[in-house]
Amino acid sequence: MELQQIQYFLTLAQELHFWNSAEKLFITQSALSRQIKALEEELGIQLFERTKRTVKLTEAGIFLRDQWLRMMDDIDRIHRQAKSINEGVYGTIRIGYPGSISFGFLPEIISNLSTTLPDVRIELIEPTDISFEQLLLNYNMDIAFRRDPAENPALQSICLYAEHFSLAVPHNHHLTQKNFKGLQDVKNERFILSGLHHKTLYVSSLRQIFSDYNFTPDVYIESDYGSIILGLVAKGVGISVLPGSYAFSAPPDVRFIPLPHSTNLYVTWRKDDHSRLLQNVLLLVQEQAKVFSKKQL
Repeated sequence: MELQQIQYFLTLAQELHFWNSAEKLFITQSALSRQIKALEEELGIQLFERTKRTVKLTEAGIFLRDQWLRMMDDIDRIHRQAKSINEGVYGTIRIGYPGSISFGFLPEIISNLSTTLPDVRIELIEPTDISFEQLLLNYNMDIAFRRDPAENPALQSICLYAEHFSLAVPHNHHLTQKNFKGLQDVKNERFILSGLHHKTLYVSSLRQIFSDYNFTPDVYIESDYGSIILGLVAKGVGISVLPGSYAFSAPPDVRFIPLPHSTNLYVTWRKDDHSRLLQNVLLLVQEQAKVFSKKQL
C-alpha cells in the first residue's frame, strides 16, 4: 500500500464518482478503478459499494476515510515541519551567556529572534560549575556568548563587539565621572572582583588594568556573579571593575565610571554544526551586534 493509493481512495471517498475523481487526480477512470481494486485486495476489505449509477462507501470504508484523513493531515504537518527545519526556521536553539549581557545585548537578541524566527524555541543557559566549552562539546548548548574566544579546535568563535570596562562605586562615593582621574584614586579601597587567579582572557584583562595603574587591588570578596557584585557595591561593601554592560542592570544606587580599557564579547559554536537554524541565528546575532555596538559608542 502506498500513500498515492490512499490519496486516490480519499479523493473517490469525497467525490463518490469515478469519472470526477479521475479527472481531479489527472488519471484515467480505468486506472483509478484498478488502484482502488488493488487496495481492496491488499487490505481484504470492500471499501465501496458500486452500481452502474452510484458509488457508496462501506462501513469499513467510512472508518478508513476518517482515519486516513487524520493521518494525511499529520503527514502534511510533518512534511511542512521538516521543510521548516531544513530552512532553519523551526527547532530549538540553546544559548549560553554570561551575566554581563543579561540586561543589554541578550534581551535585544532574544526579542529579535522571537520576531524573526517565531517558531524557534529558545533555551537560555547561564553556566555555573561547567565551562561554556564543555557544554558546547557535550551538545548541551548550541551557541555561547562569552568573554574569551574558544580554545578547543573543535569550536569556532567570532568577536561581536568590544565594550569599555567601568569602575562601579556606590552612589554616595566621592568619585564621579567628572573628578575621576584614574584607578590610582581607589588603590586603597576594598574591591569585589572575579578571582584574579583564573586563567581566562577576561581575568587577564582585569589584571592588566591594575598593572597599568601599578597596584594590586585589595580583593575583599571574590565572586564571578555580576548581580551579586552589584548588590554588594550598592550596599557600600566595596567597589568593582566590570564590563560596562552591567550598567543596564545596575541598581539605582550604583554609579558606573568608564575606564580606558575594553573587553570583547564573542559568540562560539561547534565547527561541525552545519544546521540551517544555527546559521540563521548566527547571522542575526552578528547583525544585532553591529547595532548594539553603535549604541555603546
